[in-house]
This record gives sequence, C-alpha cells and structure tokens, in this order.
Amino acid sequence: MPVKIRLQRHGSKKRPFYFIVVADARAPRDGKFIQKIGTYNPLTVPASVQLDRQKALDWLHKGAQPTDTVRRILSYKGVLYLKHLLRGVKLGLFDDAAAMDKFQKWHGEHEIALKKRAEENRKARPGRRGPGGPPMRRVGGPDRGERPERSERVERPERAERKSEGGTAPAQQEA
Repeated sequence: MPVKIRLQRHGSKKRPFYFIVVADARAPRDGKFIQKIGTYNPLTVPASVQLDRQKALDWLHKGAQPTDTVRRILSYKGVLYLKHLLRGVKLGLFDDAAAMDKFQKWHGEHEIALKKRAEENRKARPGRRGPGGPPMRRVGGPDRGERPERSERVERPERAERKSEGGTAPAQQEA
C-alpha cells in the first residue's frame, strides 16, 4: 500500500486551512486517512505550522512519501534535517548525542530567524494605529465633511428653480 504524507483541505471558501495527514495514495484528497500529524494555516504571516515531529519522522522511516508542499513544510520544521542526521548516526559517521547537538543548534538559529522575519512583517504592515499610540479618533463637525444641521442647509440653485416652476414632471409636460 503506497502511503503519502499530504495536505487535507479544511476551512471555508477562500479561507484555506489544512491538516497534514498520512494517507493511502489512492484515497481522495479530503477522504480517509491513516493518521493526522499536524496542521498548516497559510493565511497567517508567516504561515503557521503545528507538526508532531516524531510522528512525521516515524512515517518517513517507514517509507511514506511526502508531497511537494509537505516536503517543504517538513524541511521548514527540520524533520528532513533530523532524518538526514539520524542516517549519519546509522552509518556510524557520528554518535546520537552529536546529531542531537547539531539539530539543537540548527533549531535555535532557525527560531531566531523566524522571530526576526515575523517582526519585520509586523513593522512593514500598515496598521490603523499611529506609531505606538492608541487608535486615531476622528473629531467631526461641519468643516470636517459631516452633514450640517437641517436649519443650516442651503438649497442648491437648480432645486430652487424647479420648485418655482411648480414641480412638473417631464411626463406631464408632454401631455
């Protein structure tokens, strides 16, 4: 039975949200699956991914093939790097402790880079607030584009002329 690690779409129209699932390759996209290993929300900036790293690694060791998008997600979360390091341990290139040290070092650098990217996106995105202050409040009045009181209204000249003509409609003028 060929097994794939792929995305299963949820969410409403134009608001996608995905489960990362392990499923038989012959099953429909949103159909039956073997195990749910995480979630992926592409609408947040940066996209938010919740993934059980150990389950994903176990399925990769069992031979499950990730789709292209899931491969990128697994790479982003470090699962493919961890698989690579564990293969080095299996071949005897280094021990398990050295592999975990390398992964922890990479993971720390990756988290710092993610926080920096999120901060840059937050600063670049225009908001409703001024720089560091509370939301701006509009103060209204006739000079600010609001409608004046009924007693202050001025009739336009073309309306005054129509009223003096007796208010005849174009259909009445022809008859």
